[in-house]
Amino acid sequence: MAAASTLDDSTYLERPADFEIEEFLAEEREKDLLRFSTAGSVDDGKSTLIGRLLYDTQNVYDDQVRSIEGKGSAGAGQLDLALLTDGLRAEREQGITIDVAYRYFSTAKRKFIIADTPGHEQYTRNMATGASTADVAIVLIDARKGVLIQSRRHAFITSLLGVRHVILAINKMDLVGYDQKVFEAIRAEFLEFYERLGGPEQGHQSSQLYFVPVSALAGDNVARRSDAMPWYDGASLLDLLESIPSTEASQTAPFRLAVQRVIRPHQNFRGFAGQIASGTVRPGQEVMVLPSRQVTRVQSIVTFDGELAEAQAPLSISLTLEDEVDISRGDLLVDPETPPATTRRFTASLVWMDEQALNLSRRYLLKHTSRSIPAQVKVLHHIVDIATLEQRPGTMLAMNGIGLVEIEALRPLSVDRYTNNRITGSFVLIDQETNATVAAGMIRDVLGSNATSADEPVSVEDRAARWGHSGAHIELTGPASFADAFERVLFDLGAVVVRADSTTPAVIAALTQAGALVITLELRDDVLGARLADGKSSARFDGEGSDKAEERALAWLRGTGVLQTRKGDR
Repeated sequence: MAAASTLDDSTYLERPADFEIEEFLAEEREKDLLRFSTAGSVDDGKSTLIGRLLYDTQNVYDDQVRSIEGKGSAGAGQLDLALLTDGLRAEREQGITIDVAYRYFSTAKRKFIIADTPGHEQYTRNMATGASTADVAIVLIDARKGVLIQSRRHAFITSLLGVRHVILAINKMDLVGYDQKVFEAIRAEFLEFYERLGGPEQGHQSSQLYFVPVSALAGDNVARRSDAMPWYDGASLLDLLESIPSTEASQTAPFRLAVQRVIRPHQNFRGFAGQIASGTVRPGQEVMVLPSRQVTRVQSIVTFDGELAEAQAPLSISLTLEDEVDISRGDLLVDPETPPATTRRFTASLVWMDEQALNLSRRYLLKHTSRSIPAQVKVLHHIVDIATLEQRPGTMLAMNGIGLVEIEALRPLSVDRYTNNRITGSFVLIDQETNATVAAGMIRDVLGSNATSADEPVSVEDRAARWGHSGAHIELTGPASFADAFERVLFDLGAVVVRADSTTPAVIAALTQAGALVITLELRDDVLGARLADGKSSARFDGEGSDKAEERALAWLRGTGVLQTRKGDR
């Protein structure tokens, strides 16, 4: 529940008489940026803590302070600091956080972007969204309640997401009389839980843990050290945030850039725009294009402010290349010496976010960097019990469930393990019917490398993966309009389809062996039907609903396993 604080005008300082805006902006540009998120169970005081940080560091405008005076749970002349981040009407009415609230603030030492995330179990997906880009996670724990299930869930997800620094803020210490024994008991309980999470083999990265006893309501140990807890000799929360090193691992990792757009303003310029996921790039540097595996060199690095001699993650840039190479959105530019694995199958830790449970028989859209392709969860290896950390078998992953799965994509993806690269090692699953994001995944292991060299022959499997179907001879019975309509729906799906009514059996066999769908027609006005020439399946489409016979024929062909694509796959 939101807490109230007394309005204190003395917190705000007068602007110095010699203040220069240009000098101030130059100093701001020189500061490094730290992203951090909050996590924890409902009513642990996350929004109040962030409000206190903003208020005590003088990062709130006077009119914002006046607008929340006496509002929410506060009385006259008091401030409900949670209202500085809880901006939705439903959040203010219920005194809870629902959506992720992003706030920017700065101090004399550093700039910060805060992701204030909700604590309710049903909004766990929003918490995962906020923590996915964080360098530091602040996990709040109510000193009166200890480590709850939702606190464990958030800590588990934070570890899966590879957040390297985790601050345990034991809040509401004023309500337990600033008792050191309460703090030490919660510290010991959380350490025991965190040590049982495992290492990289379980998908978790080692994190540096910090423990701070705080009172967001009173401001104890938030922006400055408190005299109320003389037994605590550590840093305040703000001191920790200002001293923790920002993540620089992405700058020293192998180069990765996913192409988001091809920029072609005129015939003399072709640039490939995207955000550097990891590594450093310079003009003259060799890069490999995936999935084509062509190698070329960087000609120039172009930005809005001009060309650069060097660019590092996470800068957004446009690259021009020395050679004319076929590159489109979704392709990956990488270091040719340390390329990612190219595969269709991998295992991943999956956080399920949708009310409709995971369905192993359904196909989802997998979005990896700037590329989206159909994929299916083939195996659910186990589900993690957050309370005990036991790995138990299961056939269904429900909302907020976490499990280890095996995924097979329709076409090859170039991926890294999440422990090596948070961008190229992560993905989301999207429901193709509702366009809702249903899961977030972190790649654990690559199961099969499908990378091929330029001199290897194209296989039947390669064609099926590219086209979304295997070769087959489909014998239709009915009028010419039925065959025309059926050919059109297959063509619109991107299938390689050929009408071969007057072709010899030898030619039909060669086409099907090459992976094409070959249609032949027996003209009849009294029957609508289809069969595979190998005799494995047949169907009739006349009678009721015969005006949509081509759609029923398409559903039949999918049922045979010949056709794997769905409308919207391409």
